[in-house]
Amino acid sequence: MTSLSVTDVNRALAVMADELEICRYVYTSDVAQLESPRPYIHPVRTLAGDLVSLYRPHDHVWHKGISLALPNVAEGNFWGGPTYVRGEGYVRLPNNGSQVHAGFDVVDVVDGVAHIDERLRWVTQQGEKWLDEIRRMRFRLLPDNETWVLSFETSLTNTRGSAIGFGSPTTEGRPNAGYAGLFWRGPRSFNNGTILASEGPGGAAMMGERASWLAYVGRHDEIDGSSTLIFVDADTNPRHPTKWFVRDDPYACVCPAPFFDEVLELADGDTLTLRYDVVVASGAWDAERIRELVVTL
Repeated sequence: MTSLSVTDVNRALAVMADELEICRYVYTSDVAQLESPRPYIHPVRTLAGDLVSLYRPHDHVWHKGISLALPNVAEGNFWGGPTYVRGEGYVRLPNNGSQVHAGFDVVDVVDGVAHIDERLRWVTQQGEKWLDEIRRMRFRLLPDNETWVLSFETSLTNTRGSAIGFGSPTTEGRPNAGYAGLFWRGPRSFNNGTILASEGPGGAAMMGERASWLAYVGRHDEIDGSSTLIFVDADTNPRHPTKWFVRDDPYACVCPAPFFDEVLELADGDTLTLRYDVVVASGAWDAERIRELVVTL
C-alpha cells in the first residue's frame, strides 16, 4: 500500500508517495521583490509521476505552481509584477509585498494523512506587517491509487491597525481580471484543455461565473496521456459558490476568486478564512465522475 511521508529538503518540504515526490512546498523563496516572494507548491505531480504545474514562466515570472497570491491588498501587491491602477493601466510600483515564513507548528503524517501547519507574516515592501497567517495543508491519497487531494486552509488576521480591502484588477476597473486567491498555473501542454464546472456554461466561458467546483483536464506532451485537476470551494467560504478566474488560452490557469469584482473589507483585528480542496488525478475525468468524487470529500 502506498504511504505518504514529508521530508525537509532545504527551505522546502517534499511530500512523498513512497519513492515519488508528488509535490514540493517551497516555504522560503529568494526571488526578486518584483515577484512578491511567497511560498509555493511546485513541482506538482500525479501519482503516475506526470507534471501538472509550471514555475516562473517567461510570460509571467511571478506565477509559481500553486500559491496563495493577492494582487490588491489595500495598496499592497502580494501577487507580483505591476499593479493595475484605475485610469492608468498596469504600473510598476514599490508595493510588492512578501509572505514570510515564520515557522511550522506541525509537520507530520497521522493515520496516513500528511499535515503541515505553518505561521506566516505578510510584510509590505516597506517592511510593515499587515497580516498574520495560519496556513494548514493536508495531503491524502484516495483508494483508487490514481488520485491525491490537497486540502488548503488559510486564516488571515489583519494586524495593520486599519481596515484592509481585498480586491483584484477587476475591482480597479479591468474587465475579466478578477484573479486573487489560490492560483494554479498549468504546464504549457495544457493550453486549450477542457474546463468543467458544477454550474455554468463550462469552458473558458466560466470566467467570472459561479460554481462550487471547477475542473481542468489537460494533455501531456510525449506520453499521450491526460491529467485532471479539480478545485473545490468550501461552502464556508465567503461568497460561496465562488466566482472563478480561469483560462485555457494563452495559458492554463485556475483561481477560485472570492474578490473577483467586489472588494471584501477586513476590519482591523478580524480574521478571514478560506478553504479549498485540490484534487490531482491521472487521466481525463468527465463531469459525472467528478461529481461522484466531490460529494465524498
